[in-house]
Amino acid sequence: MKNLMTLLFLTFKIILVSGQINPEIKKIISISSKNTQVYPNENGDLVINVNEEDLKKFLKEGIVSYGDMGAIGNGISDDMIYIVATHALANQYSFNVRADDGDKYLIGGKKMTAFIQTNTDFGGATFIIDDTEVENRFASIFEVKSKLDPIFIDNIKYLRKNQEKIDLANKDDCLVTVTNDNIKRYIRLGLNQNKGRAQTDIFIMDKNGNIDSSTPIIWDFKDITKISALPIDKKSLVINGGYFITIANKAPSKYTYYSRNISVKRSNVIISNLKHIIQGEGDHGAPYRGFISISDCYNVLVKDCVLTGHKTYQTIGNAGKSVSMGSYDISVTRSISVSFVNCRQTNDINDNKYWGIFASNYSKNISFDSCIFSRFDAHMGVYNATIRNSKLGYMGINAIGSGEFLIENSTITGRSLINLRRDYGSTWEGTFTIRNCNFIPSKRKSTSISLFSGSNSGLHDFGYICYMPKKIIIERLHIDDSNQHEDYKTIAIFSNFNPKMIDKNFHENFPYIKTEKVVLKNISISTKKKLVVSENPFMFRNVKIEIEENH
Repeated sequence: MKNLMTLLFLTFKIILVSGQINPEIKKIISISSKNTQVYPNENGDLVINVNEEDLKKFLKEGIVSYGDMGAIGNGISDDMIYIVATHALANQYSFNVRADDGDKYLIGGKKMTAFIQTNTDFGGATFIIDDTEVENRFASIFEVKSKLDPIFIDNIKYLRKNQEKIDLANKDDCLVTVTNDNIKRYIRLGLNQNKGRAQTDIFIMDKNGNIDSSTPIIWDFKDITKISALPIDKKSLVINGGYFITIANKAPSKYTYYSRNISVKRSNVIISNLKHIIQGEGDHGAPYRGFISISDCYNVLVKDCVLTGHKTYQTIGNAGKSVSMGSYDISVTRSISVSFVNCRQTNDINDNKYWGIFASNYSKNISFDSCIFSRFDAHMGVYNATIRNSKLGYMGINAIGSGEFLIENSTITGRSLINLRRDYGSTWEGTFTIRNCNFIPSKRKSTSISLFSGSNSGLHDFGYICYMPKKIIIERLHIDDSNQHEDYKTIAIFSNFNPKMIDKNFHENFPYIKTEKVVLKNISISTKKKLVVSENPFMFRNVKIEIEENH
């Protein structure tokens, strides 16, 4: 069979890699008796000539390395053209890719992306990504991409919240993304205020049209302006190792995000033993979207990896005032079942010179296990989240969304145990369970501490009904408040979410649905202060509190 394959490859001398074309750079592979070499032609296409004997070797071993294609690996010469070529060849012939241990690959600012469709071992190699002069800040360094083509759907005109089945059949299980541009959600309030985003949802649908119950449809879609399905790859793709150094950009501190990263856009991917550090950050710079950037995919595992928080810079927000600018080393967007296991960051998780390392949008079933990060953050909604056996730093847990949020066997540092993001209405339509955890409130000039913080005036339309968690269960929580100022007086379950709601005369234009029940079991406080419901007892007067005494 291998001999037949080789004969076919050698018979057809020129191959256009149609499935792997960067919109700006075509890859043309030729097989000949000439030396293996890579070069751009007069049209700017990438020409990859592979020696016949070299190809036989690659076929026999099933592996091709960057050095095989001409990469020098001295940390001085730009090797990106050879990295791109290696993956193009590997993708066409299903070779695994291997970096050469000990080599240092410089990646300059050229507008090039290497597409990964086969297992890749970065091993003990170093990749130096120089962002000081970049042709296109949107161009990822690596993009993990499926070989399966997306399916565009035009016969589904509406969907219902919690709908269980769609009249649609496909060859494969799919990740479905649906949008209604006519309805705006997440109408943000505050210094980065905006007019909202198109209603968007994602879910898993099997080949018979059944919707996975762990990924329910969370909105009614009376109109659908776009719907597509991405087939889910059955076999896992594994990326291992690598020491990545980003030399930070020197751009002005504006919201011109850089995406010079590893972008994952394929389902069933495992990333392990990768390390990313940042060098050269000065007193200004543009933000980053995430060195590991996961989007439009299902079932991604990131394990045993080390990431780095970016410096916090100031810019002018949409309200015309100075605001701290978010910059991330990990991001998750429109993705389902993304897990981080035994991961940490290089800088101190309680050093506020560095922005929080993780953020997500429009995602479902995100989990941390045995991670040490500065924060968890869900911006435009998460459905179901789990944090276990982890330590979170000064930015703590910030979230809005729905479903079940479980925090277990973890230590949380921050201004509050849970911050329900006020810029999106402090909404969580579901439950919170906190079990066997430690909360260490950050030291600050305040007379009160709260477990749940947030704000909702009832006067702003966020594009949806805002909820507080319907039920909160807190079991075996220790609050270490021993580091607080002497004038610290109160610790409450809820902060003062609306200081104006102090009697029945206050009217909410957009009613904020309050928590129904809080269950407290075995709560301990270092200073022996009493846990109260809130500094605003009127607002939370109808919350049922069940207390089980310590024993």
